[in-house]
Amino acid sequence: MLVLTVVLATTAEAQTEQQKSLDLRQESIIRIAGLTAQGNLTVLTRELEKGLEAGLTVNEIKEVLIHVYAYAGFSRSLRGLQTFITVLDDRKEKGITDVIGAEASEIKDERTKYTRGKAVLETLSGVPEKEPKTGYAAFAPTIEVFLKEHLFADIFERDVLTYQERELVTISILTGIGGVEPMLRSHLNLSLNVGLTPAQLQQFVEVIKTAIGKNEAKIAHVVLEEVLASRNNK
Repeated sequence: MLVLTVVLATTAEAQTEQQKSLDLRQESIIRIAGLTAQGNLTVLTRELEKGLEAGLTVNEIKEVLIHVYAYAGFSRSLRGLQTFITVLDDRKEKGITDVIGAEASEIKDERTKYTRGKAVLETLSGVPEKEPKTGYAAFAPTIEVFLKEHLFADIFERDVLTYQERELVTISILTGIGGVEPMLRSHLNLSLNVGLTPAQLQQFVEVIKTAIGKNEAKIAHVVLEEVLASRNNK
């Protein structure tokens, strides 16, 4: 009986530790997104291969690379996609058949894209949108509409990636391009809201350190500590 109790406790502890850790797919998403945002195509080529070997489908990686353009621009996204085409062609020549994976589901919600995007953002943030608009949304209302309709409706609604995975993509891009710490802070908070744990985000920083750069990881660590401290003080 004692042996069984010890085994069960050990198994439960192992499962808990596993839940605290990012898996290989998630680590690959971080590397691919950050390297694409930086334009480091030589290293990206290797990480795209590793991502496929870690279990990411072709469509999941394509979705990561598409997502990049919303934060780092079309040029970085397109170069990433072109690099991925080369990787897939090389693997095909070697006789490797990669899993294509699911396409994005059809959106059947008949609400306006602005309303749908607003709802997605409220789900991510956990709080209702404030009215009247302030800051950039009041200063440039057009960009606020673009954010709701395109970023949070057109992109985040695509279910090839989960909200957790999209937030990992986003914080990796923001860390890779640098100089956008307020946005990184916001998306680290969103990452926690959608179920990523502090331990997982600390692991994210370690992945950034090895794949993207020590300076980028140092900045991400500082911002993450600020976010965690702020949430603990509430």
